[in-house]
Amino acid sequence: MVSRGKTEQQAARNARLSAALRENLKRRKAQARGRKEPAAAGEVASVEAPDESPASESKAPDFRRNRGRD
Repeated sequence: MVSRGKTEQQAARNARLSAALRENLKRRKAQARGRKEPAAAGEVASVEAPDESPASESKAPDFRRNRGRD
């Protein structure tokens, strides 16, 4: 049989875990919102500007699995 002290300990632990999960969810939602909205006007201009060079000539390596015939 579970003693009263053990039950209270479990309830306190569950309450702490629930609070931690709520805080974690709030933090993750805030991070997602931050990623979705640009922080500065400079970022908006760079995102909206059309890319002059084709993807095959970019300096970054192409790590796609199926590169196709671009």
